Amino acid sequence: MYMLKYTLKRIGLMLMTFCIIMIMCFVLIKMLPIVVNVQVGQDAKLIYGQLEARGYICNVVYDETTRMWSFDTVPVMIQFGNYLRRIFLNGDFGIGVSMLQYRNQPVWDVFVEKLPPTVLINVYSTLIGVPIGLGLGILAALKKNKWQDQVISVGVILLISIPSIVMGLIIQYVFCYRLRWFPLSMGEGYDYFTWPMFRAMLPAVFSLCLSSIAGYARYTRAELTEVLTGEFMLLARTKGLTRGQATVRHALRNAMVPIFPMILSEFVAVLSGSLIIESMYNIPGVGGLYLESIRDQDYDFFMLLSGFYTLVGLAAGIVVDISYGFIDPRIRMGAK
Repeated sequence: MYMLKYTLKRIGLMLMTFCIIMIMCFVLIKMLPIVVNVQVGQDAKLIYGQLEARGYICNVVYDETTRMWSFDTVPVMIQFGNYLRRIFLNGDFGIGVSMLQYRNQPVWDVFVEKLPPTVLINVYSTLIGVPIGLGLGILAALKKNKWQDQVISVGVILLISIPSIVMGLIIQYVFCYRLRWFPLSMGEGYDYFTWPMFRAMLPAVFSLCLSSIAGYARYTRAELTEVLTGEFMLLARTKGLTRGQATVRHALRNAMVPIFPMILSEFVAVLSGSLIIESMYNIPGVGGLYLESIRDQDYDFFMLLSGFYTLVGLAAGIVVDISYGFIDPRIRMGAK
């Protein structure tokens, strides 16, 4: 009962937080001047007409003398009301206006098309990073203060200290350019589950998972080392269990209480992706699309992707908090 009340309360707070963040994003981007990019052969009248039809501007006038467009901006809250009305009544998330390659394309269709690469590279990085990180952390804890522990600790410090963008550049230079084991960038196409496409994703996957491996190894070593020195472990050994049996049956189970929620949050947050890594390896995912929408001030793309990243982050936090109650029976979330 306590868990149900706590879950409903957290979901309510999440929705309230989500609404506040989305209103702030909408208002802040509307405070910026409207930028219309028109290439040779394109009609600016159509673009301004689209903005007017979406309810962003009104009274659009073209001055033949100065060859300049003038318009009035619709009040922000009226724009926001029109935006919500289109979403909830018509399922219309908007169309691309400012970004040239996505102009006149439905925002939702482009988002769905770009989502699979982002999901895959993050799923692959999680599936690779979790077992390796846990394994290194367990080995370091069992071999505490020995050469294995020292080597793993140095590697963990290096991986944590090096930013992911620098690590990505190193992987790209060494393995893609010098050794030519992988292509420099991901190719076009939608056959994501073929070997050439998987091979093209691996540099980005390694760039993402190396820091995760270091984090898992560090936390696992710290938690397991503390558990192994507990009094209940001495009691388990006096009952006849070997060191390995006591570690597997008791120590690992207790050490996983704070670590397992981290793993769950990784699986929930796989959709969020990495903006810089996707751009670096030319991954056609939502990360690069988000950066372009910010740069070109494409309102509908920016709002959809901001809502996506915000919702994923908030959901990950709820999953982590609730998971504690299921992992450790001693924890009762929401109980007084």
